[in-house]
Parts: sequence; C-alpha cells; structure tokens
Amino acid sequence: MKNSVIATIRPLVIIMAFYGASVLISCKEAARTEKGNAEQQVQSTELIRTSQSWDGVELPDYLQGRPELVAVKYVFPAGKKLGWHHHPVMNYGILVQGELTIIGQDGKEKVVHEGEPVVEMVNTIHHGENRGTKDVILYMFYLSQKDLPLAVQHPEIPLE
Repeated sequence: MKNSVIATIRPLVIIMAFYGASVLISCKEAARTEKGNAEQQVQSTELIRTSQSWDGVELPDYLQGRPELVAVKYVFPAGKKLGWHHHPVMNYGILVQGELTIIGQDGKEKVVHEGEPVVEMVNTIHHGENRGTKDVILYMFYLSQKDLPLAVQHPEIPLE
C-alpha cells in the first residue's frame, strides 16, 4: 500500500514542482517587466510653438466668449483635391500619414510631411491636395465657438 501511495503522490509532486517553477519564473518576469517600466520615462517633444500660420501671417486674437474645442480626423485619398475654403477659427494639427500640399489663393504652397505639425491659415482662402500615392491622415484641432463653422467653402473659385 505504501508503494501505491508513493506511486500516486509522485506525479502530483512532479506536477506541483513544475507548476511552482513556472509561477516563480512568471513572478520574476513580471518583476523584471515592472522594473523595466519603472525605469522608462515619459517623453515629450514639443512639435510646434507659434503665433503664425504656415504662411507666416500672425494669428488673430482669441474669440470672445465661451470656447468650443473640436478635434477632427481627416482621411484624404491619394490624388484628392479639396475645394477652396477658409477657416473662420484657428486650427492646427499633425499629419500622421502621407503628404499634403496646401495652396494659398496667392499661389504660396506648403508641403506637410508625415509626422509634421501644421498651423492653418485663418480667414484666408486656400485648398489642399494629396499629390502622393497613399492616403493622407490628418488630425486637426479647432479653437472655435458654438455654431461657428470650421470651414467655409468657396465653390465659386474653380480648381485647376
């Protein structure tokens, strides 16, 4: 009977030993990961600080009244041209994919590359074009007020 008890207990002991070893390894790995995370620091990189739009024009004073902050994700397919428009409110953003060309009515151009910030023109007519081969993804942030449009279209101006 002693041998049958040992025969029954031995596999359990082996299983428990493997289980204990795996728990110990998991705990050590978790501690190592926590230590690694504790050593990592939050990084910040200021992408832009300006009081001018991309064309060098000074931004207007803030609107009077209660602000409304708006964030918009735009996806512009390759080859897409936006119509002429202007923004009555300040806005800025970051291009996360592709390349966007912004053209002012005066002919000035700004090419925004992947990872770059852009500060849009305010109350100045312009349009954008995706001249690249992949979609443009652009996140824009507007400093607006309730019921103000983010953009005013100018369909009377033909695109070339």
